[in-house]
Amino acid sequence: MPKKQDLLELQWSSSLSEYVTAIAWSNQGQTLAASSASGEIVIYHGDSGEAIQLQAGCGQSINCLSFSVNGEFLATAGQEGIVRIWQMDTNPPQLWSELEYQRVWIDRLEWHPQDPELVFSLGRYAQVWNVPTKEILTTLNFEWSSVLDLTWHPQGKDLALSGNQGIKIWKREDWDNDPQVWHTGTVNQAIAWSSDGDYLASGNRDRTLLVWQWGNPYPWQMQGFPGKVGQLAWSKPTAQLKTPLLATMSSTAVVVWQKSVDEAVGWEAKVLDWHTQKVNAIAFKPGSLLLTSASEDGRVYLSQNTNRVGQMLKGAPQGFSCLNWDPQGRYLAAGGQHGEVLVWTTSRRGQGFG
Repeated sequence: MPKKQDLLELQWSSSLSEYVTAIAWSNQGQTLAASSASGEIVIYHGDSGEAIQLQAGCGQSINCLSFSVNGEFLATAGQEGIVRIWQMDTNPPQLWSELEYQRVWIDRLEWHPQDPELVFSLGRYAQVWNVPTKEILTTLNFEWSSVLDLTWHPQGKDLALSGNQGIKIWKREDWDNDPQVWHTGTVNQAIAWSSDGDYLASGNRDRTLLVWQWGNPYPWQMQGFPGKVGQLAWSKPTAQLKTPLLATMSSTAVVVWQKSVDEAVGWEAKVLDWHTQKVNAIAFKPGSLLLTSASEDGRVYLSQNTNRVGQMLKGAPQGFSCLNWDPQGRYLAAGGQHGEVLVWTTSRRGQGFG
């Protein structure tokens, strides 16, 4: 009989004044940050929900949040074109530094996986900032269009940018060298490395998915999605699955891909069509094959091994906008379209996911 998995129960809930645009956990899982369409930034104690407001609403959306690898800094940015760095090891947290850009909506940023370097989008460009020294290390010209997504390789040696017509990958050791270029002929909207760094996936506006194996310039192409392919989520490789699962969301569907042992087959799909409205966020629980998805239908579904729904969570009647697991997999946080912030944790009273 397969091992049972514990159910989740609500740990605490809170609210912001408007649509929750982003949520992020510190790597230690002790702090949750949430932002809203009105510009609020609030941090919560992960266990108790005790809140500290870093920034009140200013009428301009904050769209991205990210903690540095050691949790010392929180980076925030959005509609007003300002990247702010908050120092988190003070009580209360203090504004450390900021970079201001006129007429640029910054909606992508990500910390280097090992060092305190931050990359963020600036229209057709991306900049890399050494935060402790407050030095801009490089400005990268994507050239073809605005940067639609960006991500560091898990080993931190490469940085990928995506947008209209393709993907460009720079070597961190020599920013001045020409990037590796993958021409795709489509709009590459969302990109994500697998946690082992062996694969890079791209979700595209032409209803296709591309997956490259690192070192091979020729991708697998998957198609037939009901709409453009948005957020991507990789599971961790396991003893049973040497190649991680790849989850993709498109319109109301979540499609999970598993690499076939037959190279001629490529990747095989399983469609999860439980949601009735647009799916806005997906994530695997760290270290497991438990997939979570949040939708505008006001439901969060949890599915073990993509076999069936093991649990359904509610709490945002007008729909969910985002979700995120803490790095240790102890807490699941979700944001709602009317400002709801909810955190669930493992219940010891019941079991599910047979």
